[in-house]
Amino acid sequence: MQVLQKVVRAPQSAQADFAEIAAMQPDLVLAFGSVDSLRQGAPVLAQAAPMAHRAGCSTAGEISQSGVDDGSLVVTAVKFGTTRVAQSSTVLASMDDSQAAGRRLAAALPVGGLRAILIFGQGVQINGSAVLAGMTEIVGKQVPITGGLAGDGGAFAQTWVLDDQGVSDNRLTCIGLYGEALDFSHGSFGGWSAFGPARKVTRCAGNVLFELDGEPALQVYKRYLGEHAKDLPASGLLFPFSMVGQDHSEVGLIRTILGVDEASGSLTLAGDIDPEGYLKLMHASTDALVDGAELAAQAARNMQHGSHAGLALLVSCVGRKLVMGGRVDEEVEAVAAVFGQGATLTGFYSYGEISPFGAAVECKLHNQTMTVAYLSERD
Repeated sequence: MQVLQKVVRAPQSAQADFAEIAAMQPDLVLAFGSVDSLRQGAPVLAQAAPMAHRAGCSTAGEISQSGVDDGSLVVTAVKFGTTRVAQSSTVLASMDDSQAAGRRLAAALPVGGLRAILIFGQGVQINGSAVLAGMTEIVGKQVPITGGLAGDGGAFAQTWVLDDQGVSDNRLTCIGLYGEALDFSHGSFGGWSAFGPARKVTRCAGNVLFELDGEPALQVYKRYLGEHAKDLPASGLLFPFSMVGQDHSEVGLIRTILGVDEASGSLTLAGDIDPEGYLKLMHASTDALVDGAELAAQAARNMQHGSHAGLALLVSCVGRKLVMGGRVDEEVEAVAAVFGQGATLTGFYSYGEISPFGAAVECKLHNQTMTVAYLSERD
């Protein structure tokens, strides 16, 4: 397995970088970048690697071997030994189409020998939980699905996804990985702490939260946020919800706020809400988030069969980036330290992270987490 990474600022004038990628004749090219750099780079990538499957998305920050950047295009080309690659894409008609879109994505992938799936979706008008539910209906719970939802620098206005057809603001794409030589491991961890009482979900629909304890959810949330409420929905990234079970037990899932509706007093979250459950507010420190990233990497490292040079795909939440500020590189450095010199790091800051819940494969949409997937090939 060969991995080649290029970080470019002006894709249309980076001929030498793309020439190296072309000479490699890769099987898979992953590209993560700002909205402008991704849109400019997509046609150049298509010319450089026409036979490779191309996948990626716009971001709220790019992750590369060099750390965290903004406004760049991180291109990572992979040439496998025996692992096979397939792609499927579908248009997401609306948020209500999310589960059906997930079924379409999975149904279009070949079934035989499927070992793992990478998925990238637009990050604004989507129910990521429903997409995963649709995919799992088709491929089952035994196939790990990792990836994330696109960003647009924190604007939450229009995000873009790259596939073999180019870039689009309404498509989802996934990469199927096949073959016994593939060693695929994963980990996910947050680092946030819950505070305040658990509030009962008294009215919700899918990923839209209308009431907590019988009060309009937005009203309750603003009361907690105080002066931060004036900056909604952006400030919601600093105070996500922890999902709590009917027995008040922690279920390990975090939900971030994608939007607010003043008229209905509702909050739109990035994934489904348990209508019988409870929610708690959360906050975090930089040290706790860095520790969480390290734990995610360790979980993935512990699943590996031996130690092989490979590719680490990091998808972290934009909310973590806002909390850490100038120290954001520390969580990427923590992951790099776990995998060592043989790993090439790539990824992005997202509006939703997708990963199995743990070693027992149960794929979930996460928010405010660092998720890590590690790809290598056994000898």
